[in-house]
Amino acid sequence: MPNGSLRDWLHSSASKSKLNLLQRLNIIIDVASVLDYLHNHCLSIIIHCDLKPSNILLDDDMVAHVGDFGLARFLGTNSNKKGISGIRGTIEYAPPEYGIGSEMTSSGDVYNFRILLLEVMTGKTPTDGIFNKGLTLHKFADVALSAYVTDVIDDDDLLKFLQEDVIARKYTLAMQRK
Repeated sequence: MPNGSLRDWLHSSASKSKLNLLQRLNIIIDVASVLDYLHNHCLSIIIHCDLKPSNILLDDDMVAHVGDFGLARFLGTNSNKKGISGIRGTIEYAPPEYGIGSEMTSSGDVYNFRILLLEVMTGKTPTDGIFNKGLTLHKFADVALSAYVTDVIDDDDLLKFLQEDVIARKYTLAMQRK
């Protein structure tokens, strides 16, 4: 693909490889649409099993395409969404229950998607150096989103918008009190 992988855009040191908020949201929507199709609109449910930034490819228009179906599994339509047990895919993105032998289901792809979403919005990988001593990407986002959203979102345009929005709200409240 002409624009490489999402991983290149998220974790490259090149200044040209910076995604703005709209691009990030569009990529997330593209990936969500693919998962919806695989899980709900195919004759057999397809579980990707390895959703991660290096498997998201970007075309000329920055439209995301999910690639690398080498670990994908097909589930029969009458299988009640049950899958195969065992770890599949990249460990940092795999649901914890796969490690204890739980069956693979489309829920595993949804878990992968949640990790991908957090990575796209924070710019942090699940194995980032700040994640140690029990701190994970999930916990980081959970703690930070309530009080420090502007510190963890990796987008200058969004930060500017949020700061302007906060100022506008304060101004509106002040005007209403007069």
